[in-house]
Amino acid sequence: MSNALIGPMRPNFLILTPACVLLGIATAFWSGAFLNPVYIVLILIGSVLAHISVNALNEYHDFKSGLDLITQATPFSGGTKSLPENPEKAHWALITGLVSLVLMAGIGIYFLLERGPWTLPVGILGIIIIYTYTPLITRSPLMCLIAPGLGFGPLMVMGTDFMLTGHYSWTAAMASLVPFFLVNDLLLLNQFPDVEADRQIGRDHLPIRIGRKSSAIVYSVFLGLTYVAIIAGCLLRVLPWGALLGLTTLILAVPVMRGVIRNAEDLPSLIPFMIKNVILNISTPVLVAVGLFLTRWL
Repeated sequence: MSNALIGPMRPNFLILTPACVLLGIATAFWSGAFLNPVYIVLILIGSVLAHISVNALNEYHDFKSGLDLITQATPFSGGTKSLPENPEKAHWALITGLVSLVLMAGIGIYFLLERGPWTLPVGILGIIIIYTYTPLITRSPLMCLIAPGLGFGPLMVMGTDFMLTGHYSWTAAMASLVPFFLVNDLLLLNQFPDVEADRQIGRDHLPIRIGRKSSAIVYSVFLGLTYVAIIAGCLLRVLPWGALLGLTTLILAVPVMRGVIRNAEDLPSLIPFMIKNVILNISTPVLVAVGLFLTRWL
């Protein structure tokens, strides 16, 4: 029972959310804003609820479509298999996803009252992405490529910064490109093992459309653009030089890039690089955030 309820939330993946929220908090702090602790707690809860919602709805739709029954599970793809093991509990995944979405919207309404109508673009676009991700977005290669990064990058980072400061900033916009490219890469790479299964149920993402080898090139370009965004932000004086702390993950990124290109068609050999890719997704925005905090403190 507990696996059927907790499994669709994919708790092991939720650590990505605090990393992205932390980056938004850091941009607000660097700009001199007062960090309202109540706002921070509500932002974090709302962001985690959003992540839980998209995870649970994805699990539900994948089970109902039969995808979960034909995928080979890896640590980062193929679903949790919690619903195939407990098919009579599938409705709980749907309930979890919808309730989490409603609770997130409730927190959004609170900030709408606190911060005004410019809260709406982040909130409405976020709800659309969450609700339509599996049934619609996964049918479009372009949208499937950029929607994950849009949610965890501009929406989460800029949204956090806006809730704390009351205005949108170029600093938050540039910083948000870090998780934008990284999270797009995260989902892109996680699609590699599921190409054949996804094709059978009508999905149409980049590894299906152009193949794994070409998708590995796209992965590498996006990974490179992550670091270009950090450097460009500093050169444009939109980000402080402390943000360059995020470049330290290049030590890991370069061999991961090479490994993904070399093993694009060798899925067992690709798994270690998928693990390292997750580390990049969490550590890079956290290090950029630490750099922002240190710059302001020092």
